[in-house]
Amino acid sequence: MTLGWAGYHPGPTAWESSWTWDPLPLTTLVGVSALYATGVARLWKSAGVGRGLRVPHVASFAAGVLALALALLSPLDRLSDYLFSAHMSQHELLMVVAAPLIVLGRPLAAYLWALPLHGRGAIGHWLQQPKVQWAWQFLTAPLLVLVLHAAVRWIWHVPALFEAAMRHELLHAFQHLTFFGSAALFWWALTHGRYGRAGYGLAVLFVFATAVHTSVLGALISVAPRLLYPIYGPRSVSAGWSPLEDQELAGLIMWVPSGVLFLLTALALFAAWLGEAERRAKRADCLPRS
Repeated sequence: MTLGWAGYHPGPTAWESSWTWDPLPLTTLVGVSALYATGVARLWKSAGVGRGLRVPHVASFAAGVLALALALLSPLDRLSDYLFSAHMSQHELLMVVAAPLIVLGRPLAAYLWALPLHGRGAIGHWLQQPKVQWAWQFLTAPLLVLVLHAAVRWIWHVPALFEAAMRHELLHAFQHLTFFGSAALFWWALTHGRYGRAGYGLAVLFVFATAVHTSVLGALISVAPRLLYPIYGPRSVSAGWSPLEDQELAGLIMWVPSGVLFLLTALALFAAWLGEAERRAKRADCLPRS
């Protein structure tokens, strides 16, 4: 399934060479990419190449869009109709790969520069309003986004809700949007949040906590003695898979590869935190002593 958008889904024998060229996700990805490119071009023309948004930011955003395309448009999308493990891979691409890459690309800055000069100034002024600043700080408070993202993960894997999303396109769209949206807020709070680089030490703990509860959920799915999502029973059989083996693999995908990605992210944040602590110490040494 894509982000819940309807489209023709062939049988399991056709998925290997079938890309889901649904107009809405395709035009959305093209549109956000074009806006980002416009903003970067204007910013670099005004301030110089690499100023404001560096090349690694742009590369990260491009990689995030590619991850979204793989999740929403590639044959994985069609296969997710038949295999729970493919559907789980799609979810993890949205939350653990695409979301942090998009956030690291700093899209808000690019989109602001994509606006006409007058609109850019008006939006920039509005964003500086105390009430708007307070609302954004509240929405991206680290503890809040940690709990929110965890709740989204666990609640949507309640069998009744998961199967309801599989049967109703609009609900499925909402499911995938909440997966990506809560993950984007989570990663933004940890990388660009109120504490800046000094907060990367706290971010390590939050990533570790997310890795733990995600691994627990994946393990529970993987070792379940019965089929948790019966809707996938006949579908996985039609694709030539054992339903329980498919479910076991789905749990392992959430458990192991995602856990490795969380671990690597935690190590990167820890290294950044140590680097920031060292820079602060050097600046303190350079200050005149009375």
